[in-house]
Amino acid sequence: MPSVLTTCFHEIDYTNSSVFHFPCGLPGFEHERAFVFLNRPASHPLMFMQSVLTPKLCFVLLPVFVVAPQYRLFLDEEPLAELQLPLTSQPEIGKDILCAVIVCARGNQEPPTVNLLAPVIVNLRDRIGIQVIQTQSGYSHRHPLVPQEELTSCS
Repeated sequence: MPSVLTTCFHEIDYTNSSVFHFPCGLPGFEHERAFVFLNRPASHPLMFMQSVLTPKLCFVLLPVFVVAPQYRLFLDEEPLAELQLPLTSQPEIGKDILCAVIVCARGNQEPPTVNLLAPVIVNLRDRIGIQVIQTQSGYSHRHPLVPQEELTSCS
């Protein structure tokens, strides 16, 4: 059984069938094409997308509906084809695809944000993933994870 010695989770054993393939990598990480998803009950609903090539590379994700319950995803023909999904209809989040957003933490002075503009999309059946920029969506790449009013309510 293959394993990867990770920075955050020590040694992780995985099966080849648990690897999700990103044929084009991710923007800025084009050489990273194989990941395993890790769920830790104590961190729920956070998910961890661990590279099997680079032990220090692990993305922290949240299911998109946790952050934005009314999120609308649109995939045109190109991403549908890359994900090997039917071109005739939009896939259903949670049934056909995982749609998750990357959590970004920039230190203690700034609250964490999520990237709603470019979610990570995974074909759950075929284990193929991509990151898709929603150019016409109006979503931000720095959407606050915690609403501003909740950050300032302590007195």
